[in-house]
Amino acid sequence: MAQRRELEPGTKSLFQRRRYLIPAGGVLLVLALVGGFAPRLSKSKVAAADTQELAVPTVSIVPPSVGSPPAGLTLPAEVRPWQEASIFSRVNGYLKNWYVDIGAFVQQDQSLAEIDTPDLDHQLEQARNQAVQAKASAAIAKITNEKWQKLWKEGVVSELDADNTAANQNTTAANQQAFEANLRVLEQQVAFKRITAPFPGVITNRRTNVGDLIVANNVSNEMFHIQQIDPLRIYFWLPQGNSADVKVGQSIAVVFPAPVNKTMQAKVATTSNAIAPNSRTLLVELHMANPNNEIQAGSYAEVRLPPSMLGVILTVPDTALLFRAQGLQVGVLKPDNTVELRDINVGRDFGTTIEVTNGVAPSDKIVNNPPDSLVSGEVVRVAAAPAVSSSPAPPPAKTAKK
Repeated sequence: MAQRRELEPGTKSLFQRRRYLIPAGGVLLVLALVGGFAPRLSKSKVAAADTQELAVPTVSIVPPSVGSPPAGLTLPAEVRPWQEASIFSRVNGYLKNWYVDIGAFVQQDQSLAEIDTPDLDHQLEQARNQAVQAKASAAIAKITNEKWQKLWKEGVVSELDADNTAANQNTTAANQQAFEANLRVLEQQVAFKRITAPFPGVITNRRTNVGDLIVANNVSNEMFHIQQIDPLRIYFWLPQGNSADVKVGQSIAVVFPAPVNKTMQAKVATTSNAIAPNSRTLLVELHMANPNNEIQAGSYAEVRLPPSMLGVILTVPDTALLFRAQGLQVGVLKPDNTVELRDINVGRDFGTTIEVTNGVAPSDKIVNNPPDSLVSGEVVRVAAAPAVSSSPAPPPAKTAKK
């Protein structure tokens, strides 16, 4: 047998040290790996948590404001005459003369023009002669019938002859009434030769001249146009949200711009009692005296309704509005911190705030400055309200006296 060779003492100790160094190195390597990956893993978890937290938007909440409009309500108005009319002729003829021109103030039944009607004059003369003839015939027929009735009673004439004379009397009497009626009609038509004002007012248009052919009842042949401007009617359209604020009998300020530059009071006379479906407004009529005729019909005016007349309105900041394809919306915070997008109808714009007429209640919590990506059902985080210091301000430092 080969003899077993023993290692030298120095070699043996070196071998034993190598045997223990290999596991120790592995442990150190594992510890190094763990030490390197642990911070990264922790950072990735923190980053994931931060990402998840940032995914929930933080929003601020504002409540709707309920109160009177800040500066009342100013609406455009239209000034109209109390009444107006287009004046036409009722007879055919030629204009003989006209007595008033545009801008003239006239009284009721005042003469405006006169028409020459030769054909009508001849018809009137003929009708008068026919009426006289019919009257005479009726008188003769009456006398004849009375005589024949007497003779029939005496037995001189037959009953048939007496009936014929009675019928002739009735016929001539009817003819007399017909001719007299025709005469009255022509006399009334002749009265229309004189064109008069139907009511007091101002002549705003004259469309005829001496010698013009006048055709009766021709709507394209207007002779004069007249307007009564004392008093005046003023119309304006009131938004539906304020339709219950204006009552009959109230006094409203009406502003007239240049050249009048005046503010006058008018009374609410009536309303249309119906909301116009295309504009959602109510037509209001005002009556206003105009004794000096300084306000012209058809001019522009503004109606000013004070805040005390308008009741309360609901407004939200304009920064809370969302402009979407379906219209204006606002985000309303629900109790579970989710957002509900609501369609709203808006009224007046007050600059930094806007009136909301439908879609929002006073108790709602409105999301202010909502992100464009906000959708219904999305969870949000409400930003903490800024803390208000309740401690009193320190008193000012006293100045030392010299």
